Amino acid sequence: MHIPDGYLGPITFVIMYLIMIPIWLYAGYWVQKSLRTRQVPYLALAAAFSFVIMMFNVPVPGGSSGHAVGSALVAIILGPWAAVVTTSVALLIQCLIFGDGGVTAFGANCFNMGTVIPFVGYYTYKLLSGNSPIASNLRIAAAAIGGYAGLSVAAGVAGFEMGIQPILEHTAAGVPLYMPYGLNVTVPAMLIDHMGFFSWVELIITGLAFAYIARNNPEIIFDYKSGNDKKPDAGQGAAPA
Repeated sequence: MHIPDGYLGPITFVIMYLIMIPIWLYAGYWVQKSLRTRQVPYLALAAAFSFVIMMFNVPVPGGSSGHAVGSALVAIILGPWAAVVTTSVALLIQCLIFGDGGVTAFGANCFNMGTVIPFVGYYTYKLLSGNSPIASNLRIAAAAIGGYAGLSVAAGVAGFEMGIQPILEHTAAGVPLYMPYGLNVTVPAMLIDHMGFFSWVELIITGLAFAYIARNNPEIIFDYKSGNDKKPDAGQGAAPA
């Protein structure tokens, strides 16, 4: 998922920075205004979690890398805007200190891993879980599927960003100036590797972590309501005696 320097031309990486600047600004505002006091310490833990899990990456044919991210889990627990902040912080540290992901591609990487994954993952979870109890198997499955969907969609977006470079940035003779591979290489490479393996890792991590939190400390979950953890009475709907 990490796109290195030299793979995106100026047209793409400048646009991605321009897209991310208002997203970062609003995410910071949302965290300051909306996150409950008891949730704030979990921001640092979430950033550390994303940082660690993203360090275990494997090169993917076409120029990027594959790995789990964890930002869908953060989005489900703390909200998608909080996940934008925590994932962006983790990516910034990786970029500047470890050289994992390029400086020019930082905006694109934050969009892919810090925006696409959280929002796709969170709304997939919301759509599938409905009003089910917070620790129900349905919610756990919905969180796991949200992790799978978020990472898979983001992988496709990253493949698209890289694959359009030969179209956007080339010499007069048609020689690519940056990423040499087109969409026919980058998109399948990213989707096959992630949907076939890394997204399954994301699914397992998201499902297990959500299950643990939902059953042991559900109050920190972003959209938790006291009624969410109550199971329907066995006699609900019966006529009064």
